[in-house]
Amino acid sequence: MSHRPDPRITPLPRLAGKVAIVTGATQGIGAATARLFAMHGAKVVLNVLEDNAQARETLASLDTQDAMLFEADVTHPDAVTRMVAAATERFGAPDVLVNNAGINVFNDPLSLSDDEWTRCFEVDLKGAWNCAKAVLPGMLELGHGSIVNIASVHGHKIIPHCFPYPVAKHGLIGLTKALGIEYAARGIRVNSISPGLVLTAIAEAGFAAAPDPEAERRRQEAILPNKRIGEPEEIAYTALFLASDEARYINAADIRIDGGRSQLYHE
Repeated sequence: MSHRPDPRITPLPRLAGKVAIVTGATQGIGAATARLFAMHGAKVVLNVLEDNAQARETLASLDTQDAMLFEADVTHPDAVTRMVAAATERFGAPDVLVNNAGINVFNDPLSLSDDEWTRCFEVDLKGAWNCAKAVLPGMLELGHGSIVNIASVHGHKIIPHCFPYPVAKHGLIGLTKALGIEYAARGIRVNSISPGLVLTAIAEAGFAAAPDPEAERRRQEAILPNKRIGEPEEIAYTALFLASDEARYINAADIRIDGGRSQLYHE
């Protein structure tokens, strides 16, 4: 059953007049978030690692002139600074940042290379900090702002052989709480979302790599309490809420979206 927005329904513009940067916006949760934000009246900056055909397709799907594509590796502070400057020049200082860019690094701890460890933390934790650090001065000048970090259920529960991804995601949730408290009195809210299994290109690739892809998909569905895999749009709607003024008293919080999976005592 699809949970995508019904194009026949005209939504109330919950982000009208706001400027939002969405990192890792080429596909999956990032693309779904960018589309939903645009639908709700935001001026959207899509951060992509590479300006390619898929990124351009996502930009076109927003169906608005108030959107732009910016190629930047979030691990490079100078590139992030240029992105925020370009967004500010075109639309004004960002009101909203969604830190979605991330990578999976799953390994046995003693088999993990130093390069794998560094890359995981550079993208999944420091990249989010680079972007937050770049938008915070503008938000402080505006007197308001919402930062939404896309964390993971790995930031709450440990799955063996997924090292060091959960360490970075625990750190991202810690960053969320620390920044949320640090700037609360100055109008800045920082929250995170912890998705469980979501039907993204990465998940699809994981199924495809299994000896029996359909059997693996059914196995994953069976262990979920609601017996289905989440969709990117379901994460995007929570990001929309947290970015909007409807969530103005929610700060330094994390919301798990996993169909209840992480609450199970055993499988």
